[in-house]
Amino acid sequence: MERSPGEGPRPSPLDQPSAPSDPTDQPPAAHAKPDPGSGGQPAGPGAAGEALAVLTSFGRRLLVLIPVYLAGAVGLSVGFVLFGLALYLGWRRVRDEKERSLRAARQLLDDEEQLTAKTLYMSHRELPAWVSFPDVEKAEWLNKIVAQVWPFLGQYMEKLLAETVAPAVRGSNPHLQTFTFTRVELGEKPLRIIGVKVHRGRRKEQILLDLNISYVGDVQIDVEVKKYFCKAGIKGMQLHGVLRVILEPLIGDLPIVGAVSMFFIRRPTLDINWTGMTNLLDIPGLSSLSDTMIMDSIAAFLVLPNRLLVPLVPDLQDVAQLRSPLPRGIIRIHLLAARGLSSKDKYVKGLIEGKSDPYALVRLGTQTFCSRVIDEELNPQWRETYEVMVHEVPGQEIEVEVFDKDPDKDDFLGRMKLDVGKVLQAGVLDDWFPLQGGQGQVHLRLEWLSLLSDAEKLEQVLQWNRGVSSRPEPPSAAILVVYLDRGQDLPLKKGNKEPNPMVQLSIQDVTQESKAVYSSNCPVWEEAFRFFLQDPQSQELDVQVKDDSRALTLGALTLPLARLLTAPELTLDQWFQLSSSGPNSRLYMKLVMRILYLDSSEVSFPTVPGSPDAWDEDNESPQRGSSVDAPPRPCHTTPDSQFGTEHVLRIHVLEAQDLIAKDRFLGGLVKGKSDPYVKLKLAGRSFRSHVVREDLNPRWNEVFEVIVTSIPGQELDIEVFDKDLDKDDFLGRCRVSLTTVLNSGFLDEWLTLEDVPSGRLHLRLERLTPRPTAAELEEVLQVNSLIQTQKSAELAAALLSVYMERAEDLPLRKGTKPPSPYATLTVGDTTHKTKTISQTSAPVWDESASFLIRKPHTESLELQVRGEGTGALGSLSLPLSELLVADQLCLDRWFTLSSGQGQVLLRAQLGILVSQHSGVEAHSHSYSHSSSSLSEEPELWGGPPHITSSAPELRQRLTHVDSPLEPPAGPLGQVKLTVWYYSEERKLVSIVHGCRALRQNGRDPPDPYVSLLLLPDKNRGTKRKTSQKKRTLNPEFNERFEWELPLDEALRRKLDVSVKSNSSFMSRERELLGKVRGQDGRAEVRPSCFHRYDLMDDKDKGSS
Repeated sequence: MERSPGEGPRPSPLDQPSAPSDPTDQPPAAHAKPDPGSGGQPAGPGAAGEALAVLTSFGRRLLVLIPVYLAGAVGLSVGFVLFGLALYLGWRRVRDEKERSLRAARQLLDDEEQLTAKTLYMSHRELPAWVSFPDVEKAEWLNKIVAQVWPFLGQYMEKLLAETVAPAVRGSNPHLQTFTFTRVELGEKPLRIIGVKVHRGRRKEQILLDLNISYVGDVQIDVEVKKYFCKAGIKGMQLHGVLRVILEPLIGDLPIVGAVSMFFIRRPTLDINWTGMTNLLDIPGLSSLSDTMIMDSIAAFLVLPNRLLVPLVPDLQDVAQLRSPLPRGIIRIHLLAARGLSSKDKYVKGLIEGKSDPYALVRLGTQTFCSRVIDEELNPQWRETYEVMVHEVPGQEIEVEVFDKDPDKDDFLGRMKLDVGKVLQAGVLDDWFPLQGGQGQVHLRLEWLSLLSDAEKLEQVLQWNRGVSSRPEPPSAAILVVYLDRGQDLPLKKGNKEPNPMVQLSIQDVTQESKAVYSSNCPVWEEAFRFFLQDPQSQELDVQVKDDSRALTLGALTLPLARLLTAPELTLDQWFQLSSSGPNSRLYMKLVMRILYLDSSEVSFPTVPGSPDAWDEDNESPQRGSSVDAPPRPCHTTPDSQFGTEHVLRIHVLEAQDLIAKDRFLGGLVKGKSDPYVKLKLAGRSFRSHVVREDLNPRWNEVFEVIVTSIPGQELDIEVFDKDLDKDDFLGRCRVSLTTVLNSGFLDEWLTLEDVPSGRLHLRLERLTPRPTAAELEEVLQVNSLIQTQKSAELAAALLSVYMERAEDLPLRKGTKPPSPYATLTVGDTTHKTKTISQTSAPVWDESASFLIRKPHTESLELQVRGEGTGALGSLSLPLSELLVADQLCLDRWFTLSSGQGQVLLRAQLGILVSQHSGVEAHSHSYSHSSSSLSEEPELWGGPPHITSSAPELRQRLTHVDSPLEPPAGPLGQVKLTVWYYSEERKLVSIVHGCRALRQNGRDPPDPYVSLLLLPDKNRGTKRKTSQKKRTLNPEFNERFEWELPLDEALRRKLDVSVKSNSSFMSRERELLGKVRGQDGRAEVRPSCFHRYDLMDDKDKGSS
């Protein structure tokens, strides 16, 4: 017979210790008649004692014969002898029973269970199932108090339901606006407390009580919805379970206890006798409910992690922690296998016995998981992993129930229960557990994960998780607990109506919702939400505040969880400003993260993910095999020869001349002009310029970029239209062969418009070939900022090419069926979707996509693998900054999905787009710096200009940004500027890049900004200033400013540059941090190149 887990080995009779000499320790029968076959040792210590015991026993048997001899000598009949013997035996039996009862009562106080077992001559396992040894204390005095308080509790419940619950129900559903309670009576049968058990709390400031409660009441509550003439209610209810009461914190002032928390550790037995329930569920909006769903919801509300907190003192600290405390720990449950299950399937009316289709339900409190079904197997192998949060130790139990899947009703195969305290004590518990109520055993591996309040071991945990295969969900590295407290100043609905706000919190594909607070823009939720995190470094918490209809969004918030990793104790407790909401709309939340750490000497962390040292049950894996069984897994992608050969065509639409006039007024009597715009079509994409109003010689000055290949025969189609209210008028077209541009690399021409009497268009086309080196990236970014036009989108600095080859080990659909996966690749607002591969967990796509990259340092490639109709299967976020440091700007390998289950094989390569015809000549010499105007520089703005053939408008030299030789800053710091004249737009342009090493005058750093003034005018029309940066000595602005000036006037102007800071919040005074000064004592910067200038004090009059 198998012994239960946790039960020690039973000693054999030979291993039993000898009986003690104290007669009170022996069963009562041992004093009257020892059992000769018991195998026990004689009472005497030696041979003399053994002989004396035999003689004494023989003498007692002779004494029994004396009455018989006397009766025969006197001549009495045998009946008298038998009568007397019966009296004696009856008296003896009564006396022995009394002695036995007294002896058992005395021993009961010491060890009740052990004494009962000895008295019954049974082992622990031979006791009947109904025999129990409760360790609770009766509390009849408490039941008397409850009985006396019960009527007054009924009055309170009536007031609570009428004043609080009924208005909330009426506001929750428009069909329940006439909902009322017509009768509330708790009845005459009060709740009874069967027993009370007191536990030692984890801390001295708390007391733990377990109340075994039973309520079989005659409660009667009637409700009515007058709009639908519907009446329903409750008439009778039963509730049985163990209610845990925690008294904490204990304080040194009355009432000694700060608050009372109550909850059920396990789901209680709840049975409600409804009246009129069928009528109530016919109301629109409630028809989806059922009697079972309502009872499940009520029962779940009373079970952990839900709890009821009653503060007993005002201004109690850490109310959120008391209402929703952090879990004690996490148990990772590996449901591995089962064996010896009973067969439940029968065929041919029971004549043929089949097997079973087993599956398992794993439960801890309200946390329930269902395994996949193994068809026709009595020894199933599941190998699934679940993670559960443990809140109370002792008390909570892990329960596993095994069922046979059937079309009608599933057959029960057995269950096992295990207290979580044994897992906490063992750290790692790996054993076969017998199933009660059936036959067979289930194999579990249970791991206790501790919660760490610092991120020191996060990398170790992530490394371990990468080497562990887990399904249906990947192993978690951390948990996040969000305490949603309240909101403030949420926007109103239309008509200035108060909203009914609720909150949706999402991490990847897991979304939880708060309750709705009705008719309030300052709601109080006081709810807690718990999430498992696979990678806290990359995941984000998305918060959406919505009206309860879900149609109106009141605000949003996205919080990278990496922010918590640098916070004290991984905790943020503050107000969070909402975006897309009111100016003062915010949420108060407390976010607590804890790292999950398996602290066990039995488990070692592998140094290489997926190494053989990682634990793998029975060392079996469906992916393993010889090269004969399956082809070897490729290490790199095998794209075709055309991959990565794309170019980028930069199309600069400059201007047009002599367009025909299409606008007519007064029925055609008055001839107007046209409102022209340009449409471009190339490589399946189309672009459109802005409209220039009333101009036959328009200037657009717009730049468009498109990814092209070297396929011959492609053409760029250009059409010009006149914008009208009804149908746009045609102004001409032209075509450019793409082969010509790709071969020459550059084209700058006036193209004659076809199919119209007059008109021509000025285009500039340049082919940009990606280069696999990051040395010129900063130079490209700087050039793009200089040639950027206001009407165009930001220019691309690089081209990203991605080859998506295949994936493996994707999670199965509902645990058993393979998905139909496809992938989406996203960079910014551009997305590419692959084809869908039907019914496989190892799809092969062989597809490529290309993306224009504008800021390689900050953008990332987002990959989502999804199943057709099943949702997300995994995701991957690849920062492009990783490509910048890779060899040849290329990564080609397997990537693990963030879900932890599944990998993708892809190639991502980056190419830098260097323009050879930008009009900006770049030099890689080191920075020069100055404290004066450009009049001290070797090359003057007014001197001989540096002109390139393609862009005569840019007359400057551009220094290399990556220069390692930055000069030391002056005593007040430096400002970095770029100033030049853009003849295409006839504008003077300045870019304020930033400042460094500013001087700190007070205790706090300044709030700097840069002020620009075009001298000699000092009016607001020529004044510009940057945004203000808070508390920094090295602000970065990167802001662009323009002045419309002819070239000759720009050469006569001087630019006044000042760095200032706000003195205080209430004052309008500005503190001058420094100015750029010239030799004549006036602060000035003439139009010059990219430059750093030392800041000087305005009071200094000496030369620099």
